[in-house]
Amino acid sequence: MSRFLTLGQVVGAHGVRGGIKVTSYTDPPEALLNHRNWYLGREAGTGELQKLRSGDSHHGQLRVLLEGVADRDQAARLTGCWVQIERSELAPTAEREHFREDLVGMPVSNLEGVKLGTVSHFVDLPAGAVMVVRGEREHWVPASPPQLRRVDTAARSILVDWPDEL
Repeated sequence: MSRFLTLGQVVGAHGVRGGIKVTSYTDPPEALLNHRNWYLGREAGTGELQKLRSGDSHHGQLRVLLEGVADRDQAARLTGCWVQIERSELAPTAEREHFREDLVGMPVSNLEGVKLGTVSHFVDLPAGAVMVVRGEREHWVPASPPQLRRVDTAARSILVDWPDEL
C-alpha cells in the first residue's frame, strides 16, 4: 500500500491572494480540512509538502489558503495537482470500509465465478459511487451492497453480484 492516499484535487485558483479551489473526495468533503499537511503533486506519491492555513466549503468545493502561496499565479500553477495525505495521519477504516485507492487494480469476480476484470477507477454518480471494472468488457458496478458482496484485502479480491453480460 502507498504511503499516501489521494483525497482531493486542485481544480483552480480562487481570488487574487493565492486561494485555490479543491474538489474533495472525503465524506463529508470538509473532512479534508482536518488535515494540516497536504502533499500536492501531479502523480501519486510525488507530492511536495504544503501546510494548510485555512479553508471552507463553498458550492460543493473547498476554498483553501496554503502557506507560501501568496498570489493568483502561484495558485493557478497548482491546478491539476492531487491532494494527498499520509496514510498514518488517517483514522483506521472500520469493518467493511475501504479506501478506494486500495481497491484499484484488484481483480473482480461475480457470484457465478466469472472474472469480470480489475478495478480501474471509481466514478461518483448521483445514485452513488460505481467501480469501473475493465476486462474483456467494461462493467460499471455499484460500489455498495447488494452488488458489492465482499472485499478481501488479504487475498486482493472483490466479489460482486453482477452479471457478466451487463
